[in-house]
Amino acid sequence: MTPPIIQIYEIQTPEEARLMIEMGVDHIGSVVPSTENRHNPVLRDAISLIRRMGAVSTLIPLYADKDIVFDTLSYYQPHVVHFCDHLSWDDPDATQAILFLQTAVKKNFPAVRIMRSIPIGQKALSDSDRIMALARQFESISDFFLTDTVLTDNNEEQPENGFVGITGKTCDWTVAARLVSESRIPVILAGGISPENVEEGIRTVRPYGVDSCTCTNAVDDDGRPIRFKKDPKKVRALVDAVRHMTPSI
Repeated sequence: MTPPIIQIYEIQTPEEARLMIEMGVDHIGSVVPSTENRHNPVLRDAISLIRRMGAVSTLIPLYADKDIVFDTLSYYQPHVVHFCDHLSWDDPDATQAILFLQTAVKKNFPAVRIMRSIPIGQKALSDSDRIMALARQFESISDFFLTDTVLTDNNEEQPENGFVGITGKTCDWTVAARLVSESRIPVILAGGISPENVEEGIRTVRPYGVDSCTCTNAVDDDGRPIRFKKDPKKVRALVDAVRHMTPSI
């Protein structure tokens, strides 16, 4: 098995991007949180540095307006644009709108690869057929899938309304492994990936890569993850865990 790539998210500055690359991270993920402040020179400098250092920049725009997404891609010029909308088989109109957006990006930005998050609950085995069908709709217009955790309890709201991710919880790895086995494009495992569970996740799911955000963030005095601030020790531990296990995968 090819050694899995490592993707780390919420890297917003050149200094932190350089540190991640020097520690051995392959994909450096950044986020544009809103349309109002989408032109961030510091973030653009970070993405430029990532390119110069030979790593891969991945960028999440937390909005889906086509013209604004186009403007964002023109401004930052990332290697990969990552769409993480909360897709659902119960909302075909929303799915069609995102299919249209991805198709338009593929046509107008052929050099930019597309990563598509596939929402998977913590216990999703009963939904696995529908999840696979949802993924198949996006396979021809995506270059990567990323399996991330969607909160399915009616009393829980997604951390980012309308989007999947940053829950700090693992998705159903059995369903994630099925996606890996059936997908014709590379699949990255995300959702609650930490230095402590990354080896088990790789052995169980056999993904192309692993992604960590919340579980490698710094924490505040109450132990809560701090958005957009990494803990270098956690990132180093995750990288070491992945690299250590590579010969025996």
